[in-house]
Amino acid sequence: MPVAEPARHIPVALSTSSVYPLGTEATFAVARDLGYDGVEVMVTHRGETQDGKTLNRLSARYGLPVVAIHAPTLLLTQQVWGSAWEKLWRSAHLAQDLDCTTVVAHPPFRWQGSYAEKFAEGIAEIEEDTGVVCAVENMYPWRAGGQTAAMYLPHWDPVPQSYPHVTWDFSHAATAEADSYESCRALGGRLRHVHLTDGLTGGFKDDHLVPGHGEQRVAETVALLPQMGFDGVVAVEVGTRSAKQTGEREERLAESLAFARRHLAQESDHGQEAY
Repeated sequence: MPVAEPARHIPVALSTSSVYPLGTEATFAVARDLGYDGVEVMVTHRGETQDGKTLNRLSARYGLPVVAIHAPTLLLTQQVWGSAWEKLWRSAHLAQDLDCTTVVAHPPFRWQGSYAEKFAEGIAEIEEDTGVVCAVENMYPWRAGGQTAAMYLPHWDPVPQSYPHVTWDFSHAATAEADSYESCRALGGRLRHVHLTDGLTGGFKDDHLVPGHGEQRVAETVALLPQMGFDGVVAVEVGTRSAKQTGEREERLAESLAFARRHLAQESDHGQEAY
């Protein structure tokens, strides 16, 4: 009688955006102290987020791998690393320097011309040349004054697109009024990376709440991942800039980690209680 293989341990990482405005080293320190499995680095104007030697040194110092690079494809990072294609290529090369296999990228903005038109073909070329996966993240329509603007090409929703690898963000799904459970189930093996957070529907705001504090089917979707044979990383990407009290940021991040481990049916390394 064949012996069933043990379920894969799905790593839970901490995004550098979750400790902003604190820096990259602070992310590694918090991640180690709370028991995270790794760090996702969002490339920004800060030099340490762009430098493989610095990131490898921090990784060794804190005993945590960099598990994903978030390319500087946000509006706020349009001046980082030149052209749109250069951002993705340099992100993939940085991932190579870190023995990291995943780059998170936003879909193109409508005004990005040939980049938008050739996006799917271009990321396929990057993947083939570098061996690094480019996981395209779900976004959302922009709304103002009762009007909706289509800001992304071909669409903010990667599910019906031809991208072989996708990142799913629960906060973006809330803003888009999308059903994360059904979307992730539809993605199947194309789901490569998850941004663990939450959000409220009915507006433009991208909340990035602690999971379980919004309206998305986060618990149900996270519990689905092992059943799907998910082969990626769950990265906590929650907002903590509003934290005022001492230790409040760490409490939110500890709660997010405990949520992930509980619903992935994995015990926390630090034995934290379920929230």
